Amino acid sequence: MRVAFVSFETIYHRDTETNQRIHSLLELLRDRGHDVHHFCAAFWDGEIDVFERDEITYHGVCHSLEASSSFLLRLPVAIARTSPDVVHVGARPPGQAVAASWGATIARAPTLLEWYGDGGVSNTWWSRRAANSVDRIITPSDLVTTWVRELGVDPGKIDVVANPIDLERIRAVDPAENVDVIYARRLDEDANLESLFLGLAELRGRDWQATVIGDGPERETYERLATDLRIDDRVTFAGDAPLDERIAAYRGAHVFAQTAEHCVFPTEMLWALASGCIGLVEYHAESSAHELVEGWDRGFRTTSEEELADAILEASDLEHREYDERFEEYDIDDVCDRYLTTYRALQKSSGLL
Repeated sequence: MRVAFVSFETIYHRDTETNQRIHSLLELLRDRGHDVHHFCAAFWDGEIDVFERDEITYHGVCHSLEASSSFLLRLPVAIARTSPDVVHVGARPPGQAVAASWGATIARAPTLLEWYGDGGVSNTWWSRRAANSVDRIITPSDLVTTWVRELGVDPGKIDVVANPIDLERIRAVDPAENVDVIYARRLDEDANLESLFLGLAELRGRDWQATVIGDGPERETYERLATDLRIDDRVTFAGDAPLDERIAAYRGAHVFAQTAEHCVFPTEMLWALASGCIGLVEYHAESSAHELVEGWDRGFRTTSEEELADAILEASDLEHREYDERFEEYDIDDVCDRYLTTYRALQKSSGLL
């Protein structure tokens, strides 16, 4: 199958969650043997319009991120010339979804819109037009689905597909040393690590150890807070770590705590839960993390530091695991199959199969 992805920016321009999601899909489809094309602003040197990297064909519709108008104008014809079987477009900027749908119409191909939602979903004319220009919309969570529905989109037009993880990779990594509670995220203003620390401070009389993985502009602030709360001797700030090291840490940990205020999909938490961790989530209106633990006997949803501390105590009575088969539906192969099934269903409904 020839799949045309459309995203003005790529991970080679900016390493955002949306760009990571689209790049992961490019690689999944490439690894399945599909012909993958990405229409974007050029990120390579020189004046060539087509550039191949890692068996993915990139089409530089324009040569600069400052040329967004040129990108939108040239995109329909560029797509049509490639004769794709399906067009898969990102939602930022929303104008590219409209332009991509024109190109798909010329090419007689269905259009799928990937609306990841980091940064929110703005209810603008262009966003509403984008949502109604495509055949299907994919979101990563019920949270983002709610935002998209507020644009006036028929709920039956939206599918939820989570970020994928590699379960075989988890099973191949040996567990690290045991730790009671682990937290992993970029330490910025949205990390809300203070909630976890305040909960842990309630348990000073108990025996526990915690690890914080990640770095960022607020790290020193959180290190000072741990000192002020007199728990700095129990908390290890491990800094950034590659994925295999994080997996090893999760397989050795008992509880993974998710307290961030903004999260369209908790990918890092999913790696930890599949690695056997118990899930502890502080509920926030702009976070979907609670969706992973609802109705699960190894998941806790809290709304205060007191509830968080109680949940840590309750979790201590649950068995330690190094892998949890409950999350096998999130494996890379299963997620890829969901996309391929959607592509074929769109082709069939369009009379192309």
